[in-house]
Amino acid sequence: MKDQISGKVYLVGAGPGDPDLLTLRAYKILQTADVIVYDRLVSKEIMAMLPQTTRRISVGKKVGFHSVPQDQINDILVDLARDGLQVARLKGGDPLIFGRGSEEACALKTAGIAVEYVPGITAAQGASCSTGVPLTHRGLATGVRYVTGHRAANMPLDLDWPSLASEKTTLVIYMGAVNMVEVATQLMHHGLPADLPAMAIASATTPRELRLVSTLSRVAHDAKQASLEAPVLFLVGHVVSLYEDVAADLAAAHPCNLTAFAANA
Repeated sequence: MKDQISGKVYLVGAGPGDPDLLTLRAYKILQTADVIVYDRLVSKEIMAMLPQTTRRISVGKKVGFHSVPQDQINDILVDLARDGLQVARLKGGDPLIFGRGSEEACALKTAGIAVEYVPGITAAQGASCSTGVPLTHRGLATGVRYVTGHRAANMPLDLDWPSLASEKTTLVIYMGAVNMVEVATQLMHHGLPADLPAMAIASATTPRELRLVSTLSRVAHDAKQASLEAPVLFLVGHVVSLYEDVAADLAAAHPCNLTAFAANA
């Protein structure tokens, strides 16, 4: 067994899916780690970059089904590090943006395990770049806010709806497919117009990317009808109105790879 003192866990952001968007720091750690503990939303393209001989442990989750509960994930990381292993805890996007990385770090630090964060490009940034829809734009959005559309144990959302309902802000909803009807209803109830441009992006930055342009009142229904598969990100705000201007250029740059379609408003 290796020296226990040498055990360490790296909380690594895999980015939104495109392996070209993986940071150099993340790539180096993934190439040298003893074991990689990875989430379900880490893209297959990223997984294909991992050394074939490296031990892999899947702890994937999806809404309503946690193949490995969070407490057990924490225990797995602690046990591996106590065995003296260099552990890469690989998460989609950034580990500190709706990735529960800080919870895992707390458990590890409590156990006396060294932890290092390795940031990743979060899904909102990846989707913005791949679709050409900016998160901020002069005259359309002076700020951007990231919120989660999901709570553990199917608890009701407890978002600050009045502050979120601002037409001057781009709203990005992570993990919102299940509760997007509630999100849209609350936002409209607190003042956002029903025809505010909205967009759903599935598997952003990967060859499987799908985009759906709609409105706040219809985006949840349209995304369901289109059978968009996770991960799905929702953008709400006037910046989505810019999509038509860049769609043709994007289609030319990514023929046969990225599919864009508009829902019936």
